[in-house]
Amino acid sequence: MLKNVLLVGLGGFLGSTCRYLTYYLIDRKIESLYPWSTFTVNIVGSLILGLLLGFIAKANLANDHLRLIFAVGFCGSFTTFSSFMYENLYLFQQKAYSTSILYLIGSIILGFIAVFAGQAVGKSMI
Repeated sequence: MLKNVLLVGLGGFLGSTCRYLTYYLIDRKIESLYPWSTFTVNIVGSLILGLLLGFIAKANLANDHLRLIFAVGFCGSFTTFSSFMYENLYLFQQKAYSTSILYLIGSIILGFIAVFAGQAVGKSMI
């Protein structure tokens, strides 16, 4: 158990560091209202997670350490959007179309409402 926690922590350290560097590099070069840095980590993280899980499946690697370091740790700290997208892809591939659509729309709408409400409550606490 401790080994798994350390593997996830190592991947998380690398992922969060890469996320910061991505934000730093993009925000220095592009001045825009559009959140290019967040957009970039979400799309790149989704691509990395897809590539990684596809490689693990194709190579028939039963080694859970790769998944823990890179999928859970790295991609999980680089972006949670990648996990969200992969879960939707899985539901879609299982032909659970209505569940996938509900998860997509529900997560986006309720996530927006939650951050809006959380900000309002947070501001009222000060």
